Amino acid sequence: MHGRVKIKSTAQQEEEKRKEREKKLKAYVSARDAVLKKRGAGEHDEEALQLTQQLLSSNPDFATLWNYRREVLLHLETLREKDEVQKLYESELHFIEACLKVNPKSYGCWHHRSWVNTRLPQPDWTRELGLCDRCLSLDERNFHCWDYRRVVVKESGVSVEQELQFTDRLIGSNFSNYSSWHYRSTLLPQLHPQPVPDSAPNTSPSPTTSPQFHSHRVCEEQLLKEYELAHNAFFTDPNDQSAWFYYRWLLGRAEREEMISCVYVSREGERVSVAFSKPVHAQSEGLMLVVDGQPQQVHWRSAHPRFRHSAVWLCDLPPGSISDISNEHNLTIHWTEKHTHRDCALYTGSAESWCRDSATDQELFRSELSVEKSSVLQAELQSCNQLLELEPQNKWCLLTIILLMRALDPLGHEKETLAHFQSLKEVDPMRSSYYSDLCSKFLIENTILKMEYAEVRVFSLSNKNLTTLCHLDQLLFVTHINLSSNQLLRLPPQFAMLQCLEVLEADDNAIESLEGLYHLPKLEEVSLRNNRILFSKKSKCFYKKPLFWCQSQCLIWPCFKDSVFSINKQIQTYSSAKFCYSPLF
Repeated sequence: MHGRVKIKSTAQQEEEKRKEREKKLKAYVSARDAVLKKRGAGEHDEEALQLTQQLLSSNPDFATLWNYRREVLLHLETLREKDEVQKLYESELHFIEACLKVNPKSYGCWHHRSWVNTRLPQPDWTRELGLCDRCLSLDERNFHCWDYRRVVVKESGVSVEQELQFTDRLIGSNFSNYSSWHYRSTLLPQLHPQPVPDSAPNTSPSPTTSPQFHSHRVCEEQLLKEYELAHNAFFTDPNDQSAWFYYRWLLGRAEREEMISCVYVSREGERVSVAFSKPVHAQSEGLMLVVDGQPQQVHWRSAHPRFRHSAVWLCDLPPGSISDISNEHNLTIHWTEKHTHRDCALYTGSAESWCRDSATDQELFRSELSVEKSSVLQAELQSCNQLLELEPQNKWCLLTIILLMRALDPLGHEKETLAHFQSLKEVDPMRSSYYSDLCSKFLIENTILKMEYAEVRVFSLSNKNLTTLCHLDQLLFVTHINLSSNQLLRLPPQFAMLQCLEVLEADDNAIESLEGLYHLPKLEEVSLRNNRILFSKKSKCFYKKPLFWCQSQCLIWPCFKDSVFSINKQIQTYSSAKFCYSPLF
């Protein structure tokens, strides 16, 4: 222990301690064996309670003994009157409280206490709340106690407003109470939800209801107050991470609603692709396709066979369904599980058609800001910049500035954001890979926005130091991608979502895996010069089967030359499909 002088013990004292430990261990093992023997014999009596009490008093983490103790209590419950059962379980609560003093973070103790309260004829939830308050005053991050408190709150009917005031009190006494900040983030969406458009006025949850977790957004008025609370906290102690994490949550967006975000129809391939706002299992969620008012019997499959849940699902239409270019067709995707649908019209003379929500419409990367919220965030950005001048090595401040810039204007602040990411890697080199991935994510988001504003189907992010790929479901319509001169290690299976991709340039990376190049029906040209594609025993399949099929029925095989390479019916004939490849050994 700190502040205590270490006293050297003699050999004789060490020997005495050893003998004492052996004596205690022998008694413990003897009692344990006796308990296990009684349980094996099916004995459920008072002696079993006494023996388990002796053992659990010194070692509360013996789960088998808690299980046996419950068996005994359930048996005794059948032999006693209601008043006696109340006394039996109240005595058990006192015993558990004693065990918690030995180990306040014992899984077995907290679980058993929760169980005992379910068996009590008249549980005293006020007493249990008091116990939680005492335990949290000793250790404010005791997550076992926090979990138990949520159970007590639910059973006792404590209002959300009271619990929010409880977090006010804890945060006010200690800004570093991360658990209180987190609990607060679960309460606010219930007490101050963002109004749902076209909803009835009485659909908002009542402040008197008990806390239940859900992902609703927080109303803007309350968000502005929370910004100020977090602002005061991290200005008080800029190096404490608790308030910074909470602030990041405030700047974030609520979980996206499940919806059909896009429908794409290819006349030539007679294929329908459906993109969802989040990965789903379409085969079990009642997805139905209707063409010109007639339901179709189709088989839905994910973009890649590996994915049971996918953001993009495909189906092939019966031959001749939509192939005649002189006809117009109306398609509807019904998602019966979510009671929603999406229409898409394939017009006369069109080879393809789609219906989608843009990333801006979906608020995919940022939420629309009101004038008031925008002015508040601008003021927060100025304050954080002032704090950064005082604390230039504070990584939390740097990261928050980046998030504020993205909330305000991700494209306008792109150059400054990249500079701050570079500073973050210098200040916090241990997490440089995380910052590189986050920077890559933001760059991809910005490029998607630019692509949508320009209304093009070309996605170019060459020479941007990308380390990861994300949001590939948003690139369903892209025909040309340039990812050259980055730091990518693989083309992930999610690449199969790019159903319209025709040309891929990925030269000068560090790509080792080409798994993502399978299942791309329109891919015609691939350039992979200067990569690290390895052909080990695990990837022998590259020698045995084509890398992918092209729509032109051209087989593409790996080649060990830095050249354009393709095989068609005649080896000497170049087809429309090309494959450029140069391994680094």
